[in-house]
Amino acid sequence: MTTVERFRAAVEARDLAAFDGLFSPDVRFFSPVKFTPFEGAQAVHGLLRVLLRTFEDFRYVGQLAGEVELGTAGRPAESHILIFRATVRGRQIHGLDLLQLGDGGLIEEFTVMVRPLSAVNTLSEAVVAGLAADGITP
Repeated sequence: MTTVERFRAAVEARDLAAFDGLFSPDVRFFSPVKFTPFEGAQAVHGLLRVLLRTFEDFRYVGQLAGEVELGTAGRPAESHILIFRATVRGRQIHGLDLLQLGDGGLIEEFTVMVRPLSAVNTLSEAVVAGLAADGITP
């Protein structure tokens, strides 16, 4: 099973332990909640824990795989887009998980994008409250 398949299965099962070994130690996570990234596997695990609690009725509905793009490190990076739908506080959200893999096949960058724009505020409020409850500073 590939890294992306393992990531997708972990999200769908809401299994935090299954994320172990999927991220590079210095992974960067870009969220719709804030403009500066969460950096490092421990911070990303904490944020994923909050996101998995926040999303209701989460499901992947599509995937674009194998794209090669220029990563933020300035070199080609294997990219995968996972398309999802979810509900947050009663609001329907559509979004993308963009995963960029490094040379070792681990996730080096992870970006979540959501729409409609009004859903970003709903998601932001829910995630910030979840981060505060977990003692994580956004």
